[in-house]
Amino acid sequence: MSKLEIRTVDVLQYLQPLREGGSLPGIVLGDDDFLYVLKFRGAGQGKKALIAELVGGLLAQAMGLKVPELVFMNLDDSLSKTEPDEEIQDLLKFSVGLNLGLHFLSGAITYDPLISIADPLSASKVVILDSMITNIDRTAKNTNLLNWNKELWLIDHGASLYFHHNWNNWEVHLTRTFPSIKDHVLLERATQLNEAADAIKHSIDKETIIEIISLIPESWLIEESNVLTPSEMRSAYIEFLNSKLEKIDLLVKEAEDAR
Repeated sequence: MSKLEIRTVDVLQYLQPLREGGSLPGIVLGDDDFLYVLKFRGAGQGKKALIAELVGGLLAQAMGLKVPELVFMNLDDSLSKTEPDEEIQDLLKFSVGLNLGLHFLSGAITYDPLISIADPLSASKVVILDSMITNIDRTAKNTNLLNWNKELWLIDHGASLYFHHNWNNWEVHLTRTFPSIKDHVLLERATQLNEAADAIKHSIDKETIIEIISLIPESWLIEESNVLTPSEMRSAYIEFLNSKLEKIDLLVKEAEDAR
C-alpha cells in the first residue's frame, strides 16, 4: 500500500454550524480555498471522536470505499473573538490547535435506503468495516452516508471504536463481535459479504493498520484522565483492529445471520 499522507490546512474562516450533527461540526474555509466540514477537538466526545473519525475514514479508503478527503486543520484563537454565537464561540475557543476536516461535498444528498444508490459490493464492504470498527451509527435513523455524483460516500465515524472511552477494560473488546450490525442501514443490500471480505483481506494487513494508527496526532492521545501513555494507546488500537481483521470471517457470518 502506498504511503499514507494527510495534508494540514489552516482554517481561515468559520462559515456556519451543521446543526444536524450531534457534536456541532461546522463548515469552514481553509487556506487552500476549499470548504471543509470541521470536526472540533473541543466538542462533546472531544479528541476520541476525531481519532475514530480519522481511523474509520482511512480504513474505509484503504478498502476502496469513498470518503471525502481528510485533512488536519489548524485553528487559531482569533476566530472565537469574532464569533457572536456564545456556544460556537466556546467551541472555537476550546478547539484551538489541531482538528480534523472533511472535504465538503457540495450538493451531496443524504442516503435514503428507499431510493439511494449503493452497489452490493460497496454495501458489503461498509457493513464489514462498521463491524470491525464497532460503528453503532449507520442506521436508517442516521445513515452517515451520502450520494454524490451518483456514488456512495461515507462520512462521520466519530462514534466508532467505543472501547477507547474506557481504557481500564479495553481488552475485553478484543474477543467480541458486533451484534449491533443487525440495525445497519446497508445490511439488506450487503449481498456480497464473502467477496467483500476477500477484497478487504487483500487491501488491508497489519502494516496498513500500523501506518493508519501512526497518523494519529500525539496531542489527540494526551488527556489527564488517560491511564495509558500515547504509545500504549497506539499499541491498543493496533491490537484491537488486528483482532477484528483476524475475525473477519466471524464478522461476516454474524452479518449474514442478521440478514
